Amino acid sequence: MASFFGLSPSHAHNMEEFKGSPYRRRGFDIESVDAGGSGERQDDGDDVFSDSPFDIRSTKNASIERLKRWRQAALVLNASRRFRYTLNLKKEEERQETVRRIRMHAQVIRAAYRFKEAGEKAEAPAQRTPSAPTGEYGVGQEDLLSMSRQHDFSLLQQLGGVAGLCEKLKTDSEKGIMGNDEDISARKNAFGSNTYPKKKPRSFWTFLWEAWQDLTLVILIIAAAASLALGIKSEGIEQGWYDGGSIAFAVVIVIVVTAVSDYRQSLQFQSLNEEKRNIHMEVYRGGRRIEISIFDIVVGDIIPLKIGDQVPADGVLVTGHSLAIDESSMTGESKIVHKNSKSPFLMSGCKVADGYGTMLVTAVGINTEWGLLMASISEDTGEETPLQVRLNGLATFIGVVGLTVAFVVLVVLLARYFSGHTNFADGTPAFKAHKTTASKAIDGVIKIVTIAVTIVVVAVPEGLPLAVTLTLAYSMRKMMRDKALVRRLSACETMGSATTICSDKTGTLTLNEMTVVEAYANGKKVERPTDVSLLSPTLSSMLMEGVAQNTTGSVFVPDAGGEEEVSGSPTEKAILHWGLKLGMKFDVERSKSSIIHAFPFNSEKKRGGVAVKTADESVRVHWKGAAEIVLALCYHYIDENDCVQPLHEQKMHFFRNSIEEMAAGSLRCVAIAFRSVEPENVPTNEERLEEWVLPENDLVLLAIVGIKDPCRPGVKDAVQLCTSAGVKVRMVTGDNLQTAKAIALECGILASDADASEPNLIEGKTFRELSEERRQEIAEKISVMGRSSPNDKLLLVKALKKRGHVVAVTGDGTNDAPALHEADIGLSMGIQGTEVAKESSDIIILDDNFSSVVKVVRWGRSVYANIQKFIQFQLTVNVAALIINVVAAFSTGDVPLNAVQLLWINLIMDTLGALALATEPPTDYLMHRPPVGRREPLITNIMWRNLLIQAVYQVTVLLILNFQGLSILHLEHEPSARAYKIKNTVVFNAFVFCQLFNEFNARKPDQLNIFEGVVKNPLFIGIVGVTLVMQIVIVEFLGKFTSTARLSWKLWLVCIAIGFVSWPLAVIGKLIPVPDTPLSRLFKCRS
Repeated sequence: MASFFGLSPSHAHNMEEFKGSPYRRRGFDIESVDAGGSGERQDDGDDVFSDSPFDIRSTKNASIERLKRWRQAALVLNASRRFRYTLNLKKEEERQETVRRIRMHAQVIRAAYRFKEAGEKAEAPAQRTPSAPTGEYGVGQEDLLSMSRQHDFSLLQQLGGVAGLCEKLKTDSEKGIMGNDEDISARKNAFGSNTYPKKKPRSFWTFLWEAWQDLTLVILIIAAAASLALGIKSEGIEQGWYDGGSIAFAVVIVIVVTAVSDYRQSLQFQSLNEEKRNIHMEVYRGGRRIEISIFDIVVGDIIPLKIGDQVPADGVLVTGHSLAIDESSMTGESKIVHKNSKSPFLMSGCKVADGYGTMLVTAVGINTEWGLLMASISEDTGEETPLQVRLNGLATFIGVVGLTVAFVVLVVLLARYFSGHTNFADGTPAFKAHKTTASKAIDGVIKIVTIAVTIVVVAVPEGLPLAVTLTLAYSMRKMMRDKALVRRLSACETMGSATTICSDKTGTLTLNEMTVVEAYANGKKVERPTDVSLLSPTLSSMLMEGVAQNTTGSVFVPDAGGEEEVSGSPTEKAILHWGLKLGMKFDVERSKSSIIHAFPFNSEKKRGGVAVKTADESVRVHWKGAAEIVLALCYHYIDENDCVQPLHEQKMHFFRNSIEEMAAGSLRCVAIAFRSVEPENVPTNEERLEEWVLPENDLVLLAIVGIKDPCRPGVKDAVQLCTSAGVKVRMVTGDNLQTAKAIALECGILASDADASEPNLIEGKTFRELSEERRQEIAEKISVMGRSSPNDKLLLVKALKKRGHVVAVTGDGTNDAPALHEADIGLSMGIQGTEVAKESSDIIILDDNFSSVVKVVRWGRSVYANIQKFIQFQLTVNVAALIINVVAAFSTGDVPLNAVQLLWINLIMDTLGALALATEPPTDYLMHRPPVGRREPLITNIMWRNLLIQAVYQVTVLLILNFQGLSILHLEHEPSARAYKIKNTVVFNAFVFCQLFNEFNARKPDQLNIFEGVVKNPLFIGIVGVTLVMQIVIVEFLGKFTSTARLSWKLWLVCIAIGFVSWPLAVIGKLIPVPDTPLSRLFKCRS
């Protein structure tokens, strides 16, 4: 009751917590709100000692204080836009407070009800009057809601218990509802749908308004307005509006383009978030077990639950075996609650921690506490990534330099202007003391301020951190097509740094299409495994009882006849199919006996069992699990004569050899066994029965089966691609070591039999028993770990991380959650993965295919590479524009690139440049180089070389044109004002063409062929084309707005030639070798 009083249990990051609730979600998910009070994340160890606020190794577990620190250190001109896709810390705190209040409210209601119930029991009052039935159903919605929210057991009994409630809701407790369109529609009309109202997404106008918030753009608008007023006053409306109007128009264009780009990104994130919310569940409808969206569940549905599932709606337990629910997401108390006929109420949003069962849905959507909770909190999908934080640091550094330069330019231009050293094009001074009118002087000052502010706009790269969001949004959309759903943005870029992948075997490296191909029974190998005549009668009877009862799968036989439909996990389906081929009638076998207790399959013990009672009151316990483990518990077997014989050493040796032979043939080996139990040894009351430990000694072996699960096509090529990319693939499986070895050899994880020895090939138990230091040493060499438990996987991940690896882990089970959480990148399986595993993961592999994991690596590397391309391109423009304007300002008191031109260059550099370069698709070249280290500098030596060569070339050529352009371009005979305007237009035009040509260079920073794959990126070609057309329009038709003059075709060729030279220059530059050690480290070493 800690959360009832507003207290919070501490969030201990250790295995004890995972044992109580093995899938606590990280960071800021709902379950963590009370699991740490403030909801703070734990820092990665390395970050604690980092001096730079922008150096966060991983934002996955960073604390709020750490996140605040880099925000406060960032130089930001438009906070609402810059921090749009980062976590809103203020809203997060408000959200946590809302969650606490709703939880407390629910707790108070239940506490008050229990107090009232206790009083009523003492007074023995008459039963309450039921509410009016809803629609055509025999129970009212008011009663259903009251029962679900207050966990009113007496009301449930008054309604006839679970059986009576099923009858009133027109539901069959085994077959479910009819499930036709008319039935579903009637239930939704009567009881509502399983959806909750979502807050409206931000409109385009919101993004437009946010784009206006940039301080520099506001200053420019004010300056434009002042310039407009003074211009109209001095020159009249026909000529005087051009200067101010053109700046205002350019600012509006920048704002609109920025808003459109940001709005498109938000739409992409919205669609991806919808995908994340759309959980799929199995339900019984018309006797068939089908999969539907969680949003399509209705009141009356019968839903099977198993370990790792999310409870999709409020309901009551119909049947359950060892069913345990983690209710921490709703109550705030991190404890497991066992469900049975005396405690049958299930709350939406909770997770199944253990066992299995079925539930009847009694309330959906907004009528559940979970629905109220989700409708009350605003979902903030913002999340900073390490690259985004580092780019904010880079943008801050560049911005400080830019501000300094702008201030110096402002001071120099003002000093020259008022001292009479600034001249008009005809050589006359722009300002004469006591002669220049106040309005003319103010107009001159406004123009100078406008230029200085525009330099700030160009110099402070607001778009640089946002380019990460752009490329991530693009990559996430494309990754969906490659069957990968990204849950955490940072996982995209972190995957590019992955040095090792710890992969499951079943379903990831294999097809998960299992078939029984070999069987051993009656003490010998069964030549035809599906021929029941080869099995003795007693063994056949016991085997069919065990196969039908000891399973979480089901078999549906259509009324109209036809092939049976088998559902369940792939292993369960394979064994059920085998049973059907042997002649098993699933429903008949289930009706012959009833399950009185169950021990669900456990990944630690590698087995699961059930106790069944037959019509003659005899009790049998059936076990099924890993062959060598179950075999070790067997003391008898049934021979060919149907007699139970002791399992002597010779026969035991025969079965062990059989298991090894099947495992060496890459078969998964499963043993099936049973034993009888005296009825007097079975507890009779429900409480004791729940605590009863199923006997697992002195078992009688029935059969050992070998299940074939073929290797996925293309997985060997995918493993080889990872190896060439410097990413080591390790197989971690719960299967037999020999089975793991056979599959590893087939997949290429092990090169040959010579590699199949310790420590390359190791058992989980052996690894677990090593000291921590020895584990770290061995972990580096492990290629295959067999018979591993989820805890072994966690220990391996920790050991690899301590060795400096960036670890990606695949997992599908509930107990994989700790390893998925601990890994740098957790990859859960979309088909076989439980909801718990998915919520603990960063990326969901929708087709469970290892090849899709490799595609995620490609996309991760592509994100990093695209950002580096954009940085190289943007910094080249920054450096060139700043140097040209500063030198010109110091020399002549004027700048060749005016405010409108600089705003157009800013648009090319920021928004359009990001769109063109941040959306480059991944190439095979990315997978032929080692992973990018997370501590590697953003600007590599190769980028510095390319950047400096292009910037020096641009600055040199354009400054020569600026100072000697009149003579070089043969403009001496033109009127001075026109000649000056043409010369400045050529400088501006040549500068833009340099950027257009350099955009191609930026595509391939370290490759000679810059055109490779360019046709595969139509967006790049489109943006370059649009920029070119717009440049022609600006120069030829918008001269009055942009202060440009029309150019002759010869001067156009000159501009194009200046830009073109950047191509051969880039080729020559790429032949210049650069040191491998980053420049920053070289300078540190020398100092």
